[in-house]
Amino acid sequence: MEDERSLSLLKLMVNEGLFPSPEEDEKRKIIVEKLKTIVVAWAKKVAWQRCLPKQQIAATSAAILTYGSYGLGVHDPESDIDALCVGPFFATIAEDFFIVLHNILKSRPEISEIHCVKDSKVPLMRFTFDGISVDLPYAQLKVLNVPENVDILNLSLLTNIDETSWKSLSGVRANQRILLLVPNLKNFQSMLRCLKLWAKRRGVYGNLNGFLGGVHLAVLAAFVCQNQPSASVIALISNFFSTYAMWPWPTPVMLQDGMPSNVEDVIETRFYMPIRLPCSPYEYCHSNVTKSTFTKIRAEFLRGHSMTRDLLKLKLDSDVGRIFEPFPYSTNYTRFVKIYLSAPDQDELGDWVGWVKSHFRCLLLKLEAVQGFCDPNPVEYVDMDASEPNVVFYWGLNRSRSNFVYIEPVEEDFSRSIYCGYNGIRGKMELSIVQASELPKNARFDSGNGKKMKACWKMLDYNQRRTPAYSQHLPSYFVGYVESNGDTEHPSTGG
Repeated sequence: MEDERSLSLLKLMVNEGLFPSPEEDEKRKIIVEKLKTIVVAWAKKVAWQRCLPKQQIAATSAAILTYGSYGLGVHDPESDIDALCVGPFFATIAEDFFIVLHNILKSRPEISEIHCVKDSKVPLMRFTFDGISVDLPYAQLKVLNVPENVDILNLSLLTNIDETSWKSLSGVRANQRILLLVPNLKNFQSMLRCLKLWAKRRGVYGNLNGFLGGVHLAVLAAFVCQNQPSASVIALISNFFSTYAMWPWPTPVMLQDGMPSNVEDVIETRFYMPIRLPCSPYEYCHSNVTKSTFTKIRAEFLRGHSMTRDLLKLKLDSDVGRIFEPFPYSTNYTRFVKIYLSAPDQDELGDWVGWVKSHFRCLLLKLEAVQGFCDPNPVEYVDMDASEPNVVFYWGLNRSRSNFVYIEPVEEDFSRSIYCGYNGIRGKMELSIVQASELPKNARFDSGNGKKMKACWKMLDYNQRRTPAYSQHLPSYFVGYVESNGDTEHPSTGG
């Protein structure tokens, strides 16, 4: 019976389009192999420019290590490739990575839309390689040769590396530890695909909005897999919700990874939901969870638990699919904060929206101070009546505080925080209170199935070549597509 239910769940995942085709997978593999060849040639070129001896030039090398959803094997057809470039001791990030390697990549005909993101927590280059987006950060090791199979879990290799390299390596090391620690990789991957769909549909996915990011879900899922090594996929899903619905937060979630555990540090008080990275006894997943988003996540864990504790008794397909029903914002909340962001053109909007989103936790805390609760719906919409490119957010407000109508003080306070330090062309940011009945039709959150949500103010004809636009402030943040002509198009929701 469990196997039958698990197969039904996997069929649902296939129908949702969460699995890339064999051709798409092969395309990604070819891109990664080409990147490996490129960075090896780059390392030798830099060695030559540094006037190293011929034998050292011949011996030097660099490597490409994948991580994120692609590295874990849970990517979908629209996922990008997270690939870390690991270089030798003489190849600097400022000159050799962001200048020399950038120029090499830029000269290749299959690579376009290349951006250098130098001011983020993890500096990187982002570009499109044969139509697939690639994030490429850099880590510099104190070695001459970085082999293709470099063991970055070996702490001796990380001695005396700089802070930027350590941060860049952190995601890859966490990925590799998770893959080593889960007892059944295939079941873990199937489970994680399901959980990502659930989190996106229920509005609890996205670290910028104070919810769960990919690494959070991966560690939480791996923990359940470790404790139920022989469980089926459907049983793992049920155990996931039962585990975290009853979890005694803020006790950290920690994988059984052989890392030392300090008994005095069992209660991690810096975060509402501390989740330890499986590659270090002292590092935790970066979290923006606030009191409001913690409440929402816990509520969704409880809902999932109530729907899956008797999962084997449910009817096939239809009842299993109820777990992934979109969160009904417009029936759960009567009032919303409307966040309207606009700019004169697409590129400027991309930078502006990325910058404002990087400050969303600040806005959420301000709204919590006056409202007590705010649900920052991650889905992005478009005001089609506005002439300029725009992105709109609707955040649900506390029902019990209906007297909150003057949002101007919050808007003024938040405006000061986002306009300070922004180096680009400033866009527009407006906050207002709207009733659920005033929501536009394309923002009636409970009316659709929530599939294929992408941030975009205009969706071009699918037969046209579309150029994606990204924010330089949030490298993984997709904003929309650059318009190729003046035709009027249709919006697509995002999240």
